[in-house]
Amino acid sequence: MENLEGRLTKLALKGDQRAFAELVELYKDKIFHLGYRMLNNRHEAEDIVQETFLRVYRNLDRYDDNQKFSTWIYRIATNLCIDRLRKRRPTYSLDAELGDQEGTDGYSLIPSDNVTPESELILSETQRTIYEAIDELPVKYRSVMILRYLQDLSLQEISDVLNMPVTTIKTRVHRGREFLRKKLGPRL
Repeated sequence: MENLEGRLTKLALKGDQRAFAELVELYKDKIFHLGYRMLNNRHEAEDIVQETFLRVYRNLDRYDDNQKFSTWIYRIATNLCIDRLRKRRPTYSLDAELGDQEGTDGYSLIPSDNVTPESELILSETQRTIYEAIDELPVKYRSVMILRYLQDLSLQEISDVLNMPVTTIKTRVHRGREFLRKKLGPRL
């Protein structure tokens, strides 16, 4: 995949519109999902997709082909989402102490994937509850949790996307899980 992305970016830099269209096709759904999970608004997520690809197009000459294209594009999209969240909502207290209990992540709370109407309803309600709890996370934890558990990025990839040390990412994942555990404990 990385080799394909490298070729497509080089072709797009030379003005090949089909190559850029292929990059858009590869990432539009992933960027939309990221935007929707972070902003919880379909229209804003669609705007994020458009703005992300506009920025990619304008700054393609700045792309460093020594890094993964996915890291670069996720960084752009994540930063756009964070900017929008900062404008939209008051900031949360980021200094609030969270407990140090060790436990399970959000995915372990979702029941197995048996395909019955009842299990699909339970899964849907559980996912909705988890997504609502993720939406209540402070922005710095929300972005990390979405990239880690919904976009399935590694800690190193998240570190690259957010331009932060891996140790900071680990701390934010841990604190985000603690926040979710406290929030979801009574509900699930």
